[in-house]
Amino acid sequence: MVITTTELIKRFLTTVNRENKTIGLVPTMGFLHKGHLSLIKKAKEENDLVVVSIFVNPTQFGPNEDFETYPRDILNDTNLAYKAGADIIFNPNVCDLYPEGSNTWVNVEGDITKVLCGASRPTHFRGVTTVVNMLFNIVQPDRAYFGQKDAQQVAVLTKMVNDLHMNVELVVCPIVRESDGLAMSSRNSYLSEEERAQAVVLNEALQLAGKSYKDGERNVVALIQLIEIKIATMPLAEIDYVSIYSYPTLAQIENIVGTAIIAVAVKFGKTRLIDNEILK
Repeated sequence: MVITTTELIKRFLTTVNRENKTIGLVPTMGFLHKGHLSLIKKAKEENDLVVVSIFVNPTQFGPNEDFETYPRDILNDTNLAYKAGADIIFNPNVCDLYPEGSNTWVNVEGDITKVLCGASRPTHFRGVTTVVNMLFNIVQPDRAYFGQKDAQQVAVLTKMVNDLHMNVELVVCPIVRESDGLAMSSRNSYLSEEERAQAVVLNEALQLAGKSYKDGERNVVALIQLIEIKIATMPLAEIDYVSIYSYPTLAQIENIVGTAIIAVAVKFGKTRLIDNEILK
């Protein structure tokens, strides 16, 4: 079942809730790949009803970003989602979620939204938290499923849920990778053949740093330099950031104590890719 308005999905899910069924929500921007499908399958295992939202959210894109060109294929997405276990596809339009005069935002303040992707995309996480809050209010899921590839997003949404005492469990699932290690992303489709071949360096660099960490290296500067040198071996790679923070607080550290995240963002041509490794 494809539902395209908030009014209809609320009416339908009110009936479902009366039957005491559990609801799992998988928020996506569409152009589904195996990473998304793994979230849907996990949601199906743990809930009676699975809702997959497909909505390219304009408020999380900054000026001169790829909102207009972001890949879209609702027919293929619908087929893939159903095969993976989705019961309902929620595919609203922008005017439905953001009616004329809409000017209410959900902001998570502090360094958690200002470092990493937040440093170069200052309004990005405001858009993410606002639209996810909308989806939680509309669907009222028992559980919501997100991928660890968007680790900063996971940290920000976890803080939002905790701070606002939201009655939803966030389920974080592992990064799904291509056979050569590249993290799956809808933006991978932008890459040329040569860019795609060089993009595997992201995971290779993270694995190299992870091995160094396991061998005893704890100094943040040393690990970052190791990653940057590895990425620099690819001539098409343009580093946006290579950073290490405590996780999930994303506080600055000089040496790794406890759980930390290595996060990278690198451009290949016009395509910006992110990846990360959690160190425990």
